[in-house]
Amino acid sequence: MVENKKKPNPIDIHVGSRIRLRRNIQGMSQEKLGESLGITFQQIQKYEKGTNRVGASRLQAIASILNVPVSFFFEDAPGHEAANRGGLAEDSSTAYVVDFLSSPEGLQLNRAFVRIADPKVRRKVVDLVKALAAEDEE
Repeated sequence: MVENKKKPNPIDIHVGSRIRLRRNIQGMSQEKLGESLGITFQQIQKYEKGTNRVGASRLQAIASILNVPVSFFFEDAPGHEAANRGGLAEDSSTAYVVDFLSSPEGLQLNRAFVRIADPKVRRKVVDLVKALAAEDEE
């Protein structure tokens, strides 16, 4: 049996994941973003999965609503690593940050962490997380 379903383009998947990341960071629902664009939340889901390609004018509108430049959606895009790094090797390690902030736990942890005003308490939270992570390695 031959599968006729076309796989989404990796760039479309990446752009969609960046839309989802930024929308989540902003605390915005798919419904709210769709409403702002005059489309359904199902269409937002398709964009975020990479199933449907986002047109240029729509991407510009999404960027405006989410308060980022259009280039944000292409940062760390597959096949463009060298251009994104600008010669600095450590920049290639940013993918784990995107993965972390794309997870519900990462987003919750980030939102809570930035509300901690005392730098000493923040340091203790970091030390606690490192200690817990080291326990898992043992």
